[in-house]
Amino acid sequence: MKRSTRLAAAAAGLALLAVSACGDDGDDGGSGDGGSTEPITVWTTDTLPDRVAATEAIIADFTAETGIEVDLVGVAEDQFNQVLSSAAAAGELPDVMGSLGLEAVRTLGSGDLADTEANAAIIEGLGEDTFAERALELTRGEDDAQLAVPDTSWVQLLLYRTDLFEAAGLEPPETFEAITEAAQTLNAPGMAGFVGATSPGDAFTQQTFEHIALANGCQLVDDEGEVTIGSDECVGAFEFYGDLISNYSVAGAQDVDTVRATYFAGQAAMMVWSTFVLDEMAGLRDDALPSCPECQTDPAFLASNTGIVPAVQGPDGDEPAQFGQVVSWSVIADSATESASAFVEYMMSDGYVDWMAIAPEGKYPVRAGSEDSPTEYVDAWGTLPAGVDRKAPLSDFYGPEVLEQLAGGLDQLDRWAITQGQGDLITAVVGEAPVQQAVSAVTTEGVSAEDAAAQAQEAVEQIAGGL
Repeated sequence: MKRSTRLAAAAAGLALLAVSACGDDGDDGGSGDGGSTEPITVWTTDTLPDRVAATEAIIADFTAETGIEVDLVGVAEDQFNQVLSSAAAAGELPDVMGSLGLEAVRTLGSGDLADTEANAAIIEGLGEDTFAERALELTRGEDDAQLAVPDTSWVQLLLYRTDLFEAAGLEPPETFEAITEAAQTLNAPGMAGFVGATSPGDAFTQQTFEHIALANGCQLVDDEGEVTIGSDECVGAFEFYGDLISNYSVAGAQDVDTVRATYFAGQAAMMVWSTFVLDEMAGLRDDALPSCPECQTDPAFLASNTGIVPAVQGPDGDEPAQFGQVVSWSVIADSATESASAFVEYMMSDGYVDWMAIAPEGKYPVRAGSEDSPTEYVDAWGTLPAGVDRKAPLSDFYGPEVLEQLAGGLDQLDRWAITQGQGDLITAVVGEAPVQQAVSAVTTEGVSAEDAAAQAQEAVEQIAGGL
């Protein structure tokens, strides 16, 4: 099947999550000295003007070093499928795709769209042992085919007020039992024990619940692709989350913005949010400033008094787990392979630190360092200025124990349906929102955990049957 035909067939299921990162001055990557200088086209869904400008600056350095011209094409995420279909029909497809979320990587695999040999060769050339093994596992398809080159990651976190926990003599909220105890102890007028997403139309609700569900061993599908969200483990997750929200949270449906606003106002002892909140909580972004009473004189008060739990353990889970995203580059099949490979190698070596620097709070390196300097990229990441309206390294606000926890969390990162080869299913499930609706039912409508899980099971089965 020709590449244009394969891409057109897969376009309806392809979903990209655009998150930026930055690269380093490592010299272990191949920029293709003496190789092909055929020009290439690179697509990215990271279309914010400042990020495009930063990416083009890295590309200019790459072209100066290699002689390879790069046409960077920004495609708005909500228009990506339409643009992809049109380009496929016209035979005008890129040589490289970037900002690929795990769902998109799996779709490339199911459509036989990725140049798996080229991707594997890039990783081997850079040093497989320099990459986080979990990131490699999540970007491999059948027969261990390397569908993409993992780039950076972000993860979901349970954030908690260390000052309140210490005053109450509470242990860090690392298990369902400890979370419930803390929520019950700290819940009071003007202070919710916990705040989390419940809005039935917000993808953040699904992400938050998946984070909780994975901790309890709840999977969307099993290894055979059978839907399992009605399992006992998932019922337990619905019951736990429903109890937290019903008894120890704030009234009304909560979405990605209101959850953050409640915690930032000093009105919640715990919340679930992603690493993208770290610069905001440090007072570096004007449209999302902490507003707690203490924050009036110390904008970074919450950053100084917040701990993180990357992976949570539920009673039915075999081990701690967490939701997150690995973002990747992929050389596309039938591309200008030598030039495309040289570009990806550069972005993962000489350009890696500058690439991560675009948004370090959401671009944690999955390649810790080079063969000669095993921690150079993760060390550099800790010094990169984060923020929007003001810039400062995250290490100015968070202690080494917090930053080290971010590094360790990648090992426990999991995702519904991805490792079972059902990337198209999870994309459709997020879009059609049966999980969000079930979460809303159990948290705000009084529906039982058993009924909510059964409701989700039936809806996901219908979605799966239509794919």
